[in-house]
Amino acid sequence: MSTDPLALISTRQTRQDEQADPRQRKNRAGGYTFVQDDVARLHRFLTLGTTGGTYYASERDLTQENAGLVVELARKQAADVVAAVLDISLAGRAPKQDPALFALAAAAKLGDEDGRRAALAAVPLVARTGTHLFRFAGYLEQFGGWGRGTRRAIGNWYVDPDRSADSVAYQVLKYRQRNGWSHADLLRLSHPKTTEPVRRELFDWIHGRPADLSGLPLLGAFERIQAATDVTEVADVIALNRGLSWEMIPDRFLIEPKVWEALLANGLPQTALLRQLPRLTRLGLLEPLGSWTRIVADQLTDATRLRKARVHPVNVLVAQRTYSAGRGARGASEWTPSQPIVDALDAAFYLAYDAVEPTGKRLLLALDVSGSMTSPVSGLPITCREASAALALVTAATESSYEIVGFTSKGGFRNTALTRLPISPRQRLDSAIRAVSELPFGGTDCSLPMQYARRRKLSVDTFLVYTDNETWHGDIHPHQALQQYRRATGIEARLVVVAMTANGSTIADPSDPGMLDVSGFDSAVPGLISDFAR
Repeated sequence: MSTDPLALISTRQTRQDEQADPRQRKNRAGGYTFVQDDVARLHRFLTLGTTGGTYYASERDLTQENAGLVVELARKQAADVVAAVLDISLAGRAPKQDPALFALAAAAKLGDEDGRRAALAAVPLVARTGTHLFRFAGYLEQFGGWGRGTRRAIGNWYVDPDRSADSVAYQVLKYRQRNGWSHADLLRLSHPKTTEPVRRELFDWIHGRPADLSGLPLLGAFERIQAATDVTEVADVIALNRGLSWEMIPDRFLIEPKVWEALLANGLPQTALLRQLPRLTRLGLLEPLGSWTRIVADQLTDATRLRKARVHPVNVLVAQRTYSAGRGARGASEWTPSQPIVDALDAAFYLAYDAVEPTGKRLLLALDVSGSMTSPVSGLPITCREASAALALVTAATESSYEIVGFTSKGGFRNTALTRLPISPRQRLDSAIRAVSELPFGGTDCSLPMQYARRRKLSVDTFLVYTDNETWHGDIHPHQALQQYRRATGIEARLVVVAMTANGSTIADPSDPGMLDVSGFDSAVPGLISDFAR
């Protein structure tokens, strides 16, 4: 062993709990990682959110950190914030809409004149449902309340010529009140003006005033449903009015199979269908050989329906995990999963992503299965560890040359290693995720994939690391390990870091064009990875 302390200093190899580059900062786990720029951090916030926090950061701390960034950007670059919100929201690239609505409200209240104008014009495009509008109104209150521009924007939502009176009526009935707001509240504050007689009647009805419903058949059907006394009458009204959703049906009738048969016959919207699978199963409508089972399975795997409804793949994944488990996240109800439906949900997860062109490259996919990855994803009933396995399988499903490994423990927290994972897209999702969830974990060393490939003389074109970036363990930083691999093999290998939480850290060197940092829950990620790897 050398006695020269200067021999320990190197720009080619630095311990991860020491700074290797002046651009690095200490992360919450105690390691040094690079810091994302503000635009990249905004993207993570919009797609990953902050609900539930992370293993190292409470929900409050993570939210304050990201909200501070959004507020600063809204004040300085409001138009850019609005552009990012529209890009993510319109394509359905995030599993939750709340971050987009929050950022839009910040831009609408804090931005310069052009930024505020852009934000207010975007309200009907981003707040597509009644519940979105209520949420947006609540965020406006947090940024200073209502002004002339915000009143006009809310009012325009109700009189937007691209949103018919029937469409507004549907939203009014489906989402009658949320978060302390009702449509009567918003109309009273915004005072929308319309010359359309049927829309004026709708506003009167919302305010509880006498209204002529002849031009609003959905409202008439809703009132008949509320007054109904038996299930046959309810089913008949549903059959004659395709616009009726399950939220419009009195609770006392939602335990009746006949009511749900009528709703299914009309075609439940895709998101509602995903959420109501447990109820339909408990009511006996999804028996493996039942007549409705094939119809529902076909609807679940209809790629056109998935795209039209902007169903995010992660929401399909949550539905698949919950349904196949046979009990709710809170354990309040149980059911026996119907196998054709489980299989359909499995297929729907992959279909929810746009078609991805195979890269033809050699890929090594490495999953962080450490303790910090056991935290929930954005408040959803699935962990970062489980989600990373599912996301990796999306890429693996399109590729012919890949290996999937995991960061695991080899007898002790610090004695980390890579383990080949026995998972494949040919498995059911729940089975693959369960295999990952049962692995022993230790401190994550994200340099191991590159070291693993170099020691075994493996030819890898692209390394994909799925992680929360809260890493500290290892004798060499990942970006240094990639450089060593390139020098040793002559391959200009690339590194894609798939972030699973909305912190501002990344193990990817932002100045290296061969490294890419992406947000795990952006539904465009498989395509981005494919393009980058090619």
